[in-house]
Amino acid sequence: MKLVVVSAGLSVPSSTRLLADRLSAAVGRAAAVDVQVVELRELAVEIAHFFTNGFPGKALAAAQEAVAGADGLIVVTPVFSASYSGLFKSFFDVLDKDALVGKPVLVAATGGSARHSLVLEHALRPLFAYLRAVVVPTAVYAASEDWGAEGLEGRIERAAGELVGLMVGLSGRSGVSAADAVDLPAARGGGDGGFEVVPFAEQLAALAPKR
Repeated sequence: MKLVVVSAGLSVPSSTRLLADRLSAAVGRAAAVDVQVVELRELAVEIAHFFTNGFPGKALAAAQEAVAGADGLIVVTPVFSASYSGLFKSFFDVLDKDALVGKPVLVAATGGSARHSLVLEHALRPLFAYLRAVVVPTAVYAASEDWGAEGLEGRIERAAGELVGLMVGLSGRSGVSAADAVDLPAARGGGDGGFEVVPFAEQLAALAPKR
């Protein structure tokens, strides 16, 4: 399985990249994955040019292709002005509108204070829900005081396990991709051991109150 890690850290070294590396390492301990890291600070100029001319540079095009072809994503952003960074948002703005459909995504963020932890639920999760990704239940936030403290490693392991579960589940659908999985029709067991498509109208009728 292919895991792509998108890190929006700006400094070197970066706590955002450190969190991204810990998350990807936890995924690697739980499943065999091929990890590719996309450092957005290295793509900042090409992202800006894309907005003005509509054409991706070579590095940006490679990053777009990597994300679209991934079996799962880890995305990590620093918190600026109580939300994800502008560079982080800009990268996902230049992806194809269907690139993340049905794709498992683990969202994470770093910040100087624990007061910014709600960015995970109020900014990151809604963004990826809008992009029709499948966001894992556990999101990971690391404030400055969390490094080396109890609790962070447990959240990392739990989130990584949830991501692996989704990646394995979707990749095991007899060749059905993550993007296709969200469009699978509702089905019921057929008499011959196969599946019979249940018409949507029939599903609605089954929900109607009995008289």
